[in-house]
Amino acid sequence: MLAMNYRGPYRVRVDENPMPVILHPQDAIVRVTRSCICGSDLHLYHGMVPDTRIGSTFGHEFCGIVEQVGPAVRDLKPGDHVLVPFNIACGKCHFCQQGLFGNCHESNAQATAVGGIFGYSHTAGGYDGGQAQYVRVPYADVGPMVIPDWMDPDDAVLLTDVVPTGYQAAEMGGIQRGDTVVVFGAGPVGLMAARSAWLFGAGRVIVIDHLDYRLEFARTFGPAEVYNFSAIDDMAVFLKKQTDGLGADVCIDAVGGDAAGSALHTLFGAKLKLEAGSAIALHWAINSVKKGGVVSIVGVYGPTGNMVPMGNVVNKGITIRANQASVRRLLPRLIEHIRAGHIDPKAMITHRVPLADIADAYHLFSAKLDGCIKPVLLPHGA
Repeated sequence: MLAMNYRGPYRVRVDENPMPVILHPQDAIVRVTRSCICGSDLHLYHGMVPDTRIGSTFGHEFCGIVEQVGPAVRDLKPGDHVLVPFNIACGKCHFCQQGLFGNCHESNAQATAVGGIFGYSHTAGGYDGGQAQYVRVPYADVGPMVIPDWMDPDDAVLLTDVVPTGYQAAEMGGIQRGDTVVVFGAGPVGLMAARSAWLFGAGRVIVIDHLDYRLEFARTFGPAEVYNFSAIDDMAVFLKKQTDGLGADVCIDAVGGDAAGSALHTLFGAKLKLEAGSAIALHWAINSVKKGGVVSIVGVYGPTGNMVPMGNVVNKGITIRANQASVRRLLPRLIEHIRAGHIDPKAMITHRVPLADIADAYHLFSAKLDGCIKPVLLPHGA
């Protein structure tokens, strides 16, 4: 089968890989019909996540047809078209029982923090991902969900990560009716966080980015007020002026370690790798939120140290909430939001690229070319 092959920072290609096989009675083999490149994949592509090994196959957003199931699988059968959450979760451990599927204690041998994730380095279990024609799906009765007959597969594939992650970012903000919410980052997760903020009762939504085409997209998709940070001298001062001198009620970091906007953080985090990526969006969130406000973090940082203004957190009485999205917990309500027309995930898809052209797709998405918001990969024969 064809599969994406990581060859080092900024180097990917498609190679012929062995077909995946059932390794455990709870496994399923899925033939991929759609997969995506996520902003989180760019952290891997840029060499920012530890223990990303040569030969890895990325891809934690995918859906497909069940081809084979292990003898212990009860809820799926060959022929089912399923969406597969990016979390690999056992469903039975202490954390899964709390609905914290992103923190499963059984799916990742290094699960002091995150659980298993498809295609996301050996720090997340070392599983092959879905940027391939076929993929092995562990715990097949826990994560995958059969796609409703009425649902467009383009919507379904975005329910595997980007939609629930943006939605959970808003949920973790504890948004109250009328709140002002600031979202840092106008990528797909930031766009969905902005859209979701309205569902929780926000009275005003502001999106910050530095790419005009993404800001224009956010203006209509959010809908949101938008500002280009490259034209702003001091983010905290600017946002306080926009909020009666108080600061935003909720700030969402939907960027993570690839954030632009600070030469110092870019040098230390992206170039020298002395911290877990550029933390400037996190600084802006902490410094721009009001006293007693909430900072919600869904941007991905590597599992090492960061320069964070913790004194400001303490002195302002800020609540910080952060986690990987627990996709399976959120799917029922998100499916209802799609059915009701409250969200339209597929509207974010700007490019459809054959899997064979994956190197071009990564370059397009990484370099922000051709107005790219969200690329979907189509395996041959999908």
